[in-house]
Amino acid sequence: MLQLLGYTDWLVFAVLTLYLVGSGIWAGRKKKNAEDYFMAGRTLRWWSVAGSIYGANVSLSQIIGMLGIGYSIGFAQSHYEILAIPAIIFLCYVFIPVYRQRGVFTLSAYLEHRYNSGARLIYSICIIGIILILLVGGLYIGSRQLGLLFTVGNFTFSYLQGILCIAVISCCLICWGGMQSLVVSENMITVLMVTSLVIVGWLTLSRSEIGGLSGLLHLDASAVGQHKMKLYLPTNHPDLPWTGVFSGLLVLQGFFWTTNQFEVQRVLSAKTNRDAQLGAIVAGFLKLTIPFFSIAAGVAAAYLFKYTWHLEGVQPDDAFLVLMSKVVPAGYGLFGWILAGLTAAIFSSIYSMLNAASTLLTVDIYQQYFHRTATDRQLVLAGRWFVVILTALAAVLAFVTFTPTSGGNFFLVLSKNSSYLKPGIVTVFFMGVCFKKIHPSSAVAVLIISPLLSWAVEYSYDHYFSSFPLLHSYLGEHINFLHRVMIVFIGCILIQSILSYWLNKKKPANIPVNDMDVMGSAKKMVLPISFFVGGHLFFGCLIYAGFTAVSLAWPAALYTAALFAGLRYFSPPAKTEIQRQPFLYSTDFYTALLAGVTIWILYYFS
Repeated sequence: MLQLLGYTDWLVFAVLTLYLVGSGIWAGRKKKNAEDYFMAGRTLRWWSVAGSIYGANVSLSQIIGMLGIGYSIGFAQSHYEILAIPAIIFLCYVFIPVYRQRGVFTLSAYLEHRYNSGARLIYSICIIGIILILLVGGLYIGSRQLGLLFTVGNFTFSYLQGILCIAVISCCLICWGGMQSLVVSENMITVLMVTSLVIVGWLTLSRSEIGGLSGLLHLDASAVGQHKMKLYLPTNHPDLPWTGVFSGLLVLQGFFWTTNQFEVQRVLSAKTNRDAQLGAIVAGFLKLTIPFFSIAAGVAAAYLFKYTWHLEGVQPDDAFLVLMSKVVPAGYGLFGWILAGLTAAIFSSIYSMLNAASTLLTVDIYQQYFHRTATDRQLVLAGRWFVVILTALAAVLAFVTFTPTSGGNFFLVLSKNSSYLKPGIVTVFFMGVCFKKIHPSSAVAVLIISPLLSWAVEYSYDHYFSSFPLLHSYLGEHINFLHRVMIVFIGCILIQSILSYWLNKKKPANIPVNDMDVMGSAKKMVLPISFFVGGHLFFGCLIYAGFTAVSLAWPAALYTAALFAGLRYFSPPAKTEIQRQPFLYSTDFYTALLAGVTIWILYYFS
């Protein structure tokens, strides 16, 4: 990579890197109380929320990995980005009003209010465990890619040097400035990442051999095409079956966007509910840049490598850098800009995970069980020590667990390994928010049973059910983890419902609910969801009758946009508030636009 940089590129790279580091240090210069350190003083505006959410969500492994998956597999990987949108909409309209009414630092504190202290402790332990797994993966991938980016002559980062470099820089930034430094850095990282993606993607798709997105679709559908621009893969596909995408992946998206501390902490830190909701919606629009400027660009790269440049044997993880060296013109500083974006992306998700884990350890473990009378100064100091301990532990595990030559689709490996705990977490949050009569004691049981049930489903299928011809033809020789997640999610719902019914018969619980918030936000979504499902069942019948999904893309998108545009009218208590706000400036308008675009993509690329 460094061989591609001229003097202008080095200047751009140096200026951007210094500005990124300096802005984070400057933002964290003020003395902080606990709310400032962990929640940025609850002062974030919508643009900061959007940039911080995107920066926490997208890392270098995702930028390079998504293009590599588009290059090797195809457009179907876009589901990981596109199906984040339904979860983001649920976050905005169901969960944000409930969470922010409590004024909590952590989602586990909400669980204690809704259920009990046991649910709070188990959730905290589960999320800290998931974060530690992701931190180890982030350091491993980051170190490997740091070595790829900074290799020239006899100089390169070794695997250990890369881990130490990432760990020390991340630790220092979070210890110094906390959430405020994190948000400023993530917003800058978001700008660099999005523009880098757009530059490489635009220059790739606009080549005469490709002819833009429409040209890529025609090329892919032609005789020489490999048919990679399709979203849906067979039900027995080992990685991304369409049935698993519209079941288990939706559950995992629900976890990540509505019940996951290191994402939701940004909306908890927003200044107002509107800032929290609009920031999440704008982050959703930014998510949709990845399918078109990264994954689709990877599909285009497959054709360019084969037919234009006659390159054979390019590995998926190398596709981004090889493509960039071919399509980005030298002498304009673009290589320096992209290198700065890729370097910053290494740190983005690691920053957010460290901050979230230190918040949980400080507020839910240290303060609750070791020092209930801790002052703000003691809480901030404890948070900093937890950052140091977590970083050191993750660095050691990354070094002893992986090697620089480890292979496989690491993005999917991480998703699978962390998915055993998630169905139970999603269940207790959704059931707790949507149903008032769910008994508090049922949450602890579901959180404990969920990973055991996940293992039992996987073991039972592999040893007893995979030999059934019908199941084998539909679900494959081994059950895909997305199918397993959905089965366990349904099982957890049934378990919590039955337990609640039984416990309420024995001794009805005194559930602490203020102002009916358990039902209020969820009730608002019942009618639009019913219309949404009914409308798309109708479109499905039209497809079955002979219409193509492509021909129905615009009608389905307009129907969905109109439906979500009417969200403001489904909640009578909010009418006086929303009438003061013009529709074009409301969250509902941007939600409708985002929902319509998402549905268009799902139909058009079927």
